[in-house]
Amino acid sequence: MDKKKLLIPFALIIPVLAFSQDANTIDTGNTAWVLISTALVMFMTVPALGLFYGGLVKRKNVLNILMQSFISLALISILWVVVGYSLAFSKTSLLGGFIGDFKWMFLTGVGSLPSDVYAVTIPHSTFMIYQAMFAVITPALIIGAFAERMKFSSFLAFITAWFFLVYVPVTHWVWSVDGFLAKLGAVDFAGGIVVHVTAGIASLVVAIMIGKRSNLRPTPPHNLTYTMIGAAMLWFGWFGFNAGSALGANGLASNAFIVTNTSASMATLVWLALDWIFNKKPTMLGSATGAIAGLASITPAAGFVGIGGAMIIGAISSLVCYYMVVIVKNKLGYDDALDAFGVHGVGGIIGSIGVGIFANPSIQSGYKGLIYGDGKLLLNQFIAVGIVILYTLLVTVIIYKVIDLLLGVRVDVKTEAIGLDMTQHNERGYTVIE
Repeated sequence: MDKKKLLIPFALIIPVLAFSQDANTIDTGNTAWVLISTALVMFMTVPALGLFYGGLVKRKNVLNILMQSFISLALISILWVVVGYSLAFSKTSLLGGFIGDFKWMFLTGVGSLPSDVYAVTIPHSTFMIYQAMFAVITPALIIGAFAERMKFSSFLAFITAWFFLVYVPVTHWVWSVDGFLAKLGAVDFAGGIVVHVTAGIASLVVAIMIGKRSNLRPTPPHNLTYTMIGAAMLWFGWFGFNAGSALGANGLASNAFIVTNTSASMATLVWLALDWIFNKKPTMLGSATGAIAGLASITPAAGFVGIGGAMIIGAISSLVCYYMVVIVKNKLGYDDALDAFGVHGVGGIIGSIGVGIFANPSIQSGYKGLIYGDGKLLLNQFIAVGIVILYTLLVTVIIYKVIDLLLGVRVDVKTEAIGLDMTQHNERGYTVIE
């Protein structure tokens, strides 16, 4: 048989294959990286955040903290796939750039093919589940504000309402292609505004409204070993949080990975030095807290700044968060039990504003901070942060008041004294009491 005739079928197939590799083709490397990053972000909530927070409370409340983190994963995951993702990320809005519509409800149309607007080299479903883990951890961060005081039933009601009324709209504003803050030109690479500012401001509101813990006195964390392990796990998971937000295995992911580690390291060292200067001893708790401050602050900036910007953001966040946690909280007298506002909220604000100052056009062209000669991005960041702070504050107050009216938010004094492990879950974290 003529060899040229044998080649004819292959010649016909080659153009078809070439056509199939056009735009919006799945890249297996990118998909693998985002799936791994999804698991890393999930790991940040359970067990990392649970251990970090759990080690800081009294031993009679450790299971309650772990339970809240664990159930946040389950509850928010279901709400997200049913309707949350559609309301947050749909390309069109029910109300002009404010909230999405129901076109992707129950993940209708969210399948193995890439989206035409989000992460066009990975399956749409991969992008969806990656974003689900951000939705999970955000309300879980607020646990630190009301630790040891909130009814579990009220906790479930609170995070459900807060998810729909705060997290979902703000996500749409900032990350949806139809969001009004996105159209304004505000940026948030991995959640400084969407995650840390919203959770931080909500934490401050709830801490003030729920009131101080009964018989509040200086009580050391019951298990700093848990806290240190949790902090290390959070640092590890944060690479998925920030580098994963590049949505591909590429140079942008590498930059985000490097500056995340750099900011956390700088913030840790600064907090260590402050501890040594003012408390005469370097502490594990201070070092862990500094690391989280550095991680929170670099989150919105990780895809826009280089090493220099990361070091400055990390150092400033550690200084300011230390001041808020050690001095301001004590002066004002609010009981943000685990410093969710002082670290996550303040760190998120610093990093979000820092983007407007340190954004380096060599990292992503088109994004130029103040030190590179353009102040427009800085103005946009101030506007976005201000709007989100005011909205989160107002809506969280309303949610709290309604739930308190319907269910009662706070446990009574006797329940608090016994501990939430036994009173809310009929379990103990430790079977042997030393």
